[in-house]
Amino acid sequence: MTSAPLPQPRFRASPTLRAIVAGLAMAVAVPVFADNLGDAQRLIKRGDYAQALESVNAQLAETPDEAKARFLKGVILTETNQTDDAIAVFTKLTEDYPEMPEPYNNLAVLYARQKLYDKARMALEMAIQANPSYVVAYENLGDLHAKQASQAYAKAVQLDANGKSAKLKLALANDLLKTPAKPAGR
Repeated sequence: MTSAPLPQPRFRASPTLRAIVAGLAMAVAVPVFADNLGDAQRLIKRGDYAQALESVNAQLAETPDEAKARFLKGVILTETNQTDDAIAVFTKLTEDYPEMPEPYNNLAVLYARQKLYDKARMALEMAIQANPSYVVAYENLGDLHAKQASQAYAKAVQLDANGKSAKLKLALANDLLKTPAKPAGR
């Protein structure tokens, strides 16, 4: 004797239950996002910027306001000489997260490369204002001042080839600029 199949109960999820399920789904997805950024960082270290950008863009497709992903995108754009795009990313980060010193510092590096030294100095001062303990910004500010000093001393030597003081100072400033920096985090 076979029995008739039991009717399946109808289950209608309440809005609260749906919100809980959605929250759990997001909690499960968060490690995937972290993997995207971890993958991107590893790919950047290997110099595989195209793949790194894909990982970062995958993260940003899901969480467009993710500061770390946006920062990594700026780093990738910097490393691939997409300077204007990198400046746009870091500038937007400074607007959205003014308490983060790193985007200001990276902006300063890009401005200095373009010989926009006043903009670079202002960006470094903003980094220091955001975090007065941010050593990298102080070191970069010192490098910027040394570069500007070198240029001024070079001009003085050009105008007065017999000026011993300017020649000595130029040599010292140039030595400062040749000193390798300690590796620092981005």
